[in-house]
Amino acid sequence: MRDRAKRMVDLCVAGPAFVLLLPFMIIVGAVVYCTMGGPLLFRPMRPGYKAKPFRLFKFRTMTTACDSRGELLPDRDRLTRLGKFLRRYSLDELPQLWNVLRGDMSLVGPRPLPMQYLSRYSPEQARRHEVNPGLTGWAQVNGRNALDWEERFQLDIWYVDHRSFSLDAQILLKTLLKVLRGEDVSCRGHATMPEFLGNNPPGL
Repeated sequence: MRDRAKRMVDLCVAGPAFVLLLPFMIIVGAVVYCTMGGPLLFRPMRPGYKAKPFRLFKFRTMTTACDSRGELLPDRDRLTRLGKFLRRYSLDELPQLWNVLRGDMSLVGPRPLPMQYLSRYSPEQARRHEVNPGLTGWAQVNGRNALDWEERFQLDIWYVDHRSFSLDAQILLKTLLKVLRGEDVSCRGHATMPEFLGNNPPGL
């Protein structure tokens, strides 16, 4: 019952937001195309509810520049000036309203992370997939990318265990304030976050 009600809230909020923001998203897409060319969107696969894969949509913020071996350069070397601006104010995430409408995501939940992380989670960390991933989440309003991975996962699991409509409303309000301030966009020394290597990464 609670999940159905949460889905109705997602549709009632994301639907009008998508329609109202569509002209702005078209403008952002045009600017992305003029500065980086196509494609406009970055569409990685991400694990959703119960780790079921889905294709996430976001505006491109990086080039496809490669080194002499044909391998992609580090994120910080491919992130464009426009990309930094889009990420600072989370404008690159706006296409994920479509993911919410499709049911791949919710407005609030743990942020979807790369598929290759699935095998690296501890059983407790994997509990973040007991709910739909979110456009924003408890970790995003309590440090976002300035957190280390352990802190981030602890906040994700706390949300899974304590989720409620009042908490979601609180997270959405705090997200708006965070976005307007452009806070906690990246981890120090990284374009966003360092790769999660697991709880016992090689060499330790």
